Amino acid sequence: MSGVVIPIEGGGGSRASVVPLVKLVRPDMERVNQLILSKAGSDVEMIPEVARHLIDSGGKRLRPMLTIAAAQMCDYKGDHHILLAASVEFMHTATLLHDDVVDESDMRRGKLAARMVWGNQASVLVGDFLLGQAFRMMVETGSLGALDVLSNAAAVIAEGEVMQLTTARNLDTNEDEYLAVIRAKTAALFSAAAEVGPIVADAAKSTISAFRSYGTNLGLAFQLIDDALDYGGSSSALGKNVGDDFREGKVTLPVVLSYRRGTDGEREFWKEALVESQADDARLAEAVRLMHKYDAIGDTIARARHYGEMARDALAPMKKSAHKDALIEVIEFCVARAV
Repeated sequence: MSGVVIPIEGGGGSRASVVPLVKLVRPDMERVNQLILSKAGSDVEMIPEVARHLIDSGGKRLRPMLTIAAAQMCDYKGDHHILLAASVEFMHTATLLHDDVVDESDMRRGKLAARMVWGNQASVLVGDFLLGQAFRMMVETGSLGALDVLSNAAAVIAEGEVMQLTTARNLDTNEDEYLAVIRAKTAALFSAAAEVGPIVADAAKSTISAFRSYGTNLGLAFQLIDDALDYGGSSSALGKNVGDDFREGKVTLPVVLSYRRGTDGEREFWKEALVESQADDARLAEAVRLMHKYDAIGDTIARARHYGEMARDALAPMKKSAHKDALIEVIEFCVARAV
């Protein structure tokens, strides 16, 4: 498999997109967006400024769309999926605000990270405010099942962040350990977003389990493609600077594979670049060369495809519908960001 990574806009990937899903959930997502803007408000002037900076910056709202689509697939007729979808997006936004502080990132979604405009303290505190609002909306639904799933996801995501700190600049990290990090840090919220839809619709346990599996595996595929794009994509496709993971000393799957497959001399290079924090542009170019040499990017994409197939299999028993087709196309879109 080729290790070349290009953004889907470059024409090298499939034509899969999130457009069918967007069309199906548009009326409900308009309500979600209105609720998000309302709940991001505060008498404390800086809070809506910081929150809107990220909320208005063009994210796809993929996670709340999963909540809406899953509820619709289960024929839910109430309004609580709107509250849960907004809660999911607030949780996601809060983690981004916190992540950028922890990672000392300069960019987010193609523009300056909030921490670069208002500082680290404001970013952390506004993230905390959004988490508080998310839980208030969960409580409004009166669904203990949904509250259990989303509150558990919040704890798991925090655990994932701490796990990532322990793997940063740690080249002894193996593939299983890295997958455990992204299962917690990224896949947990995808899983919860998909699961609370059927929960609020009082769907069968088998249906809830299927959506949980779909979300988990979609999240793993999504993050692995992000890992690959960091070494061969574009800033527009990634929403942050290409090579940020490398500069921040993150040991992602392409690094794990390259390090373990390399020679003693090449392992010394990785130690200098990541452990000794010498990750300049020249070393980034060398890192990419080694990843191509050992097909580490290609194999990362292959693993993403594997999890994508697992997500597809999770939905297989469900009856054919426009929603099912759209959710399957989301899998293809996520993986096709890199070809």
